[in-house]
Amino acid sequence: MITSAVWAALLIPFAGTALGSAFVFFMKEEMPARLQKALLGFASGVMVAASVWSLLIPAIDLRASEGAWSVFPATVGLLVGFAFLLAIDMLTPHLHPGGEQEGPRSRLSRTAMLSLAVTIHNFPEGMAVGVAIAGALNADFGMAGAIALSLGIAIQNIPEGAIISMPLRAEGNSRSRSFAIGALSGIVEPLGGLLVLLLASLATPLMPYLLAFAAGAMLYVVIEELVPEASQGPHSNLATIGFALGFALMMVLDVVLG
Repeated sequence: MITSAVWAALLIPFAGTALGSAFVFFMKEEMPARLQKALLGFASGVMVAASVWSLLIPAIDLRASEGAWSVFPATVGLLVGFAFLLAIDMLTPHLHPGGEQEGPRSRLSRTAMLSLAVTIHNFPEGMAVGVAIAGALNADFGMAGAIALSLGIAIQNIPEGAIISMPLRAEGNSRSRSFAIGALSGIVEPLGGLLVLLLASLATPLMPYLLAFAAGAMLYVVIEELVPEASQGPHSNLATIGFALGFALMMVLDVVLG
């Protein structure tokens, strides 16, 4: 049964993306480089902390009775999560926020490829929330931990939404269109969460693998997308500071609410 708390956990990350996309209504030019670096670093810190504290550690704890072998499901799930996102990156034409094109050559417009890139980012985040909710419902993790993860992802979605909508506006799209594309890119998160929630309810023994899979997918996004963009050019020290603050905040949220 999907309760109001479950719906809240599923939709909070989407609300973060929409809030960030709404920056296009208040900023006349592109996001300042210093702010962008800080927000990218902050988002990276949130996602790394969420992967460790909310996903990998619970995945290992679920098999604690197996002793040293308790780490095996988490290791397998982590590597499969990385491989899954790598395959999507290689097979899907998309454009990074920084302007680089990846995947097979395509005639898709810049806007379409940028939207695909955001979808690739957001889907594993939705999966992570779905897995955390499933753990709360089926493995006695507690819904507070799932809400903490959802809040952490929503926080990192705010700069992501702005980083998408602002360049679209700079390319000549209207503010409304730029906002809509940025906000709708986050709709895959509740959809991905619902999908994983359904699968997890049918296969509870797979929970450790699913938790680690979501962690691997999120870490791939950080390593492949967020960190390189945050570390290029000037002001990279702001990204480092942002990472520390994001990691610390997500750790506190997970421990206090979990």
